[in-house]
Amino acid sequence: MKPLNKLSIISGLTIMGLFSLCFQSSTVQAQDNSGKLITRTEIDKKYTWNLDEVYANAELWEKDFKWVEDNLANYKQFEGKLGLSADELLKALKFDDEISIRAGRLFLYASLAKDLDLSNTVNSSRSDKISSLWTRMGTVSAFMHPEILSIPDAKIAEFLEKSDGLKLYKQQLDDLFRTKKHALSKEQEELLALSSDMARTPHNTFGFFDNAEAQFPTVKDPQGNDIEISHGRYGAALYSADRDYRERVYMGYYKPFKDYKNTITSLFNGNLNVTTFYAKARKYNSAREAALDANNIPVSVYDNLVKTVDENLKPLHRWVKIKKRVLGYKEMHMYDMYVTLFPGVDKEYSYESGRKVVIEALKPMGQNYITDLKTSFDSRWVDVYETKGKRSGAYSNDAYGAHPFVLLNWNNQLNDVFTLAHEMGHNMHSFYTQQAQPYPYGHYSIFVAEVASTANEALLLDYLIEHAQSKDEKLSLLEKYVSNIVLTFYRQTGFAEFEQNVHDKAEKGEPLSSDKLCGIYRELVQRYYGPDMIIDDEETYTWIRVPHFYTSFYVYQYATGLAASQALVTGIKEEGTPAVERYLSFLKAGSSDYPINVLKKAGVDMNSPEPVLQVIKKMNKLLNQMEKLLDEK
Repeated sequence: MKPLNKLSIISGLTIMGLFSLCFQSSTVQAQDNSGKLITRTEIDKKYTWNLDEVYANAELWEKDFKWVEDNLANYKQFEGKLGLSADELLKALKFDDEISIRAGRLFLYASLAKDLDLSNTVNSSRSDKISSLWTRMGTVSAFMHPEILSIPDAKIAEFLEKSDGLKLYKQQLDDLFRTKKHALSKEQEELLALSSDMARTPHNTFGFFDNAEAQFPTVKDPQGNDIEISHGRYGAALYSADRDYRERVYMGYYKPFKDYKNTITSLFNGNLNVTTFYAKARKYNSAREAALDANNIPVSVYDNLVKTVDENLKPLHRWVKIKKRVLGYKEMHMYDMYVTLFPGVDKEYSYESGRKVVIEALKPMGQNYITDLKTSFDSRWVDVYETKGKRSGAYSNDAYGAHPFVLLNWNNQLNDVFTLAHEMGHNMHSFYTQQAQPYPYGHYSIFVAEVASTANEALLLDYLIEHAQSKDEKLSLLEKYVSNIVLTFYRQTGFAEFEQNVHDKAEKGEPLSSDKLCGIYRELVQRYYGPDMIIDDEETYTWIRVPHFYTSFYVYQYATGLAASQALVTGIKEEGTPAVERYLSFLKAGSSDYPINVLKKAGVDMNSPEPVLQVIKKMNKLLNQMEKLLDEK
């Protein structure tokens, strides 16, 4: 009955880390003396996952798989009977939970095992097998939502009054029934379901172009060698100290998007039409309202974010001016925004030393949090080093009834320490949620998914800045903090404002050519970055290359998540224990209430400008510290 999001796979690469975490130097710990990637057998077990805690062996996995597979037919016994009595409805919900819990555990084990060695065909086959079973589960249980919604409200209220067992599901049922007015007849729902593959065409086609078919030009690197531009090389080049190289790559990177601007504009407009169609079909006032309603987020939260940021763009203008002055440029371009002003101190961090730094930085969370954090470190919840065949990147993954697992690819860099803090935020959020909540509420909304992770990063940055051993190191950390805010908060809010603008125009039937869209984006980015920023023609095509725009009204959550975490961290540092207790209650809440209410109970009202202003105040404070240090140099 519930969607796949109860399997909590949280990526460690938030927007703030898209550049800094992706472009690290070659691996250190994962190489032998020949430079080859080492195998898992060459690593101390304490740095690897203990998957035996999920399933002790493959036979037990197969046994559980067969149990789920054999029991799928038992869904049929409940079809047509959910409205007969409270007992029948309760039996069906409990049965669905039992199936889903086991399937979630199966999915977790298969996914983790696969990611440890992507070349292992046995693990890949197991992963495909459970994915197929999950699809079948969705098919045989598809009757449940429509059938429950067909039960009169008064009858559901009567069921809840009579059945103590059913009371457990009250929030889940409330969440289902609040969208009842947007549910359609069985025949109409079937038509919408049939249209889903067709509706994914813009998203899928853009993905093919962006990831496989876009032909990027060749440019000279700083050493004079010819290199073909790619997404990865573009991101890395923006950090290069060679300005001419940055410009060459920047200009070249946009070429395929400009060459195919009309084709991609058609895909972009097609996606706008898809979201508008589904919103109208389900009787929403707008595509934005429909998207936000999935998590019961009021449109006012979105409006509050955009309005408050629009009224407080001066810190971003100030940052552009500082960069321009320190770099000594007459003109500032967007390809200058990522190059570091302060290289800082070249430090290496072993995993052990990184752990110690994270533990020290997170001590404001209280002793219980630190104890549980150490338990996760000492109990093989983290798979640390890159090995041959292992999935790249970082994430936290869990299923109900199993502790969270964190994947890393440690490379002895400062960024690895931040990745660890980030993923342990997800880890602790999932751990506390499962400890406190029954299965129906043992996961949390995507709206709050990045709050705990970015709160940990904020505490880590504050700690490192406070303990910096030189002006250069402190300036480097201050710059990192400011850059995080620019990428995660300002840039994503700008994207959110652009989305709102173009959807509004599309819903009014206004034609949106590539020139029109570029004009809208140019005005926005000029307003955001201020008069010291030169907006090149290439920059106006940024909207054309953002894959998140094909998942409409998603990116605003990066900014709201950072705002919420900043407000929570400020409270923790200023109030101490009372704020810590509110924060831990937030981590334990899961989906027992709507995400906007969960945050409000923790002391953060996302309908209010205050959390958004907290980020802006923090940025000004960081810039003040930076300018003071610069004046002293």
